[in-house]
Amino acid sequence: MAHYYKGAKILAPLSIASNEPVYDVDTVSLSKQRATQGAQRWELAFTTATSDATEADMLVGVIDGITSAETMTMPQLPSVDRSNTANVVLPIGANASAGTSAVTVVSDGVISKGSFVKFSNHDKVYMVLDGMVAGTAPISIYPKLRKAVTTSDTFNTSNSSASAVSLSYYRDVSNLRGLTFTDGILSSTGTVNLIEAII
Repeated sequence: MAHYYKGAKILAPLSIASNEPVYDVDTVSLSKQRATQGAQRWELAFTTATSDATEADMLVGVIDGITSAETMTMPQLPSVDRSNTANVVLPIGANASAGTSAVTVVSDGVISKGSFVKFSNHDKVYMVLDGMVAGTAPISIYPKLRKAVTTSDTFNTSNSSASAVSLSYYRDVSNLRGLTFTDGILSSTGTVNLIEAII
């Protein structure tokens, strides 16, 4: 499944990084102690293929809206996306409180390990740590749940034909705010760096 940014196709390599600060210290006995505050966000980096049809949108897109959050479909790993067979919107089987790392999902098909998912009541994107087949079962997610979910909310995923997982993001302020003509005809915005908007 091809992924797009402002109408332009995202090209490989695509980098999806998890930014979760970890504090690391050596004790007097030289044992390691590591801790995290639990804060996490996804960061993407990629280039795009521009064409006559998309270069005006790309130019306006890199100039306008640098201070506001935007949304796009979260790119999925191709092998994971092809193996997902569950509907894109699934019921939640039991309430789950903020801070938990597993949520009970009622699935009608396969949800693969490595899938990016979200919940209908907040914008955070999560990754599935262990997949599941059809049925009702807890599914492990990363990072821990930022906001409680109830059975009236939904679990949103993607498959090769559809996606209900959108990423709210800010463009990195260090990005090029214009276009570079590489051969007089085609233009490039350079590497696009996106940072998940934690709202």
